[in-house]
Amino acid sequence: MSESNGRREVTVSDVAAAAKVSKATAARALGDYGAVSEGVRDRVLAAAEELGYRPNALAKTMSTGRSNTLGIVVGDIENPFFAQATRGAADVANAAGFDLILSNSDEDGDTEAKAIGVQLAKRVDGLLVAPASSVETANLRTVLDSGRPLVLFDRAAPELEVDTVIAANRSGARRLTSLLTAAGHRRIAFISTIAHPDGYRAGDVLGSTSVAERVEGFVSVLSEAGVADPAAFVHLNARREGVEQLARRLLEDEDAGITAIVASDSLIALGVFRVARALGRSIPGELSLVAFDDADWTGATTPAITVMAQPIHEIGAEAARLLIRRIGGDGAPPVTRVLDQHLIERESVAAPRR
Repeated sequence: MSESNGRREVTVSDVAAAAKVSKATAARALGDYGAVSEGVRDRVLAAAEELGYRPNALAKTMSTGRSNTLGIVVGDIENPFFAQATRGAADVANAAGFDLILSNSDEDGDTEAKAIGVQLAKRVDGLLVAPASSVETANLRTVLDSGRPLVLFDRAAPELEVDTVIAANRSGARRLTSLLTAAGHRRIAFISTIAHPDGYRAGDVLGSTSVAERVEGFVSVLSEAGVADPAAFVHLNARREGVEQLARRLLEDEDAGITAIVASDSLIALGVFRVARALGRSIPGELSLVAFDDADWTGATTPAITVMAQPIHEIGAEAARLLIRRIGGDGAPPVTRVLDQHLIERESVAAPRR
């Protein structure tokens, strides 16, 4: 008999005694395996409920080789994108009889390594990961080396042959940026929190495929609009500098003359929105603002913000479906699912005043 925080834990033997059956019969009824009559099973389950019996998950894992848990590692738990994606994964996991264990990487490789290590130590059956880096894949290889299935979401890792679920970021960025150029904007800033040394230069490899594709779409539209050196309008490292500090620097720089901003996520857009208000810059009269992700606030502000909405819940849900399929033994070649985004036009875009 074991003790936990001074309280005696109820064992299978206790349940068996209360139900007046053998320990083996109680174990079969509680584990839902083997031959047990319906009447005996009901009696055992009633005794278990009355005694407050809780199954030993570790023992079950050791006997079956399965923990019926999935791990998910997200980039930033405060970002509404990851909250919705996690909910999508949790809905699918729950329906399939799996629990979901959440970890946060804070978009940092070392933190991600620790998170994956903890998940593997908990003997999860498989992992869903939004990788901190699409280039540095050692952390992800640790999962594969452990023999557990791995599915990536939001970002890809081209070096790895694993299932991946992403959004159509390049075309989404092109549509957002084209709205601005069609309105007459040419001095447009793209802002992302992704870490990148010494600023962005044309042809640079970025650590996140999702951001890289957005940058590619943004730069291509500016180039087609005749903007010289469009790469100079890409501003990264907003997490390091501070989103609001970066936005203030850009908007107060009269030489830059920024008239519009493409925010790579809704948290960045919120920071820009706050700075514009603090500086007395009207949106869209003096600054046009568009963003990725249809966060709740974007439709509730005055003006409401034009966004490229991603199928966030479905990204998490589809990633979980693929992972559960792999856990079930599906040995088909890895697949990459690219889900469409859709534009929601609101009131945050107008022609530039200058």
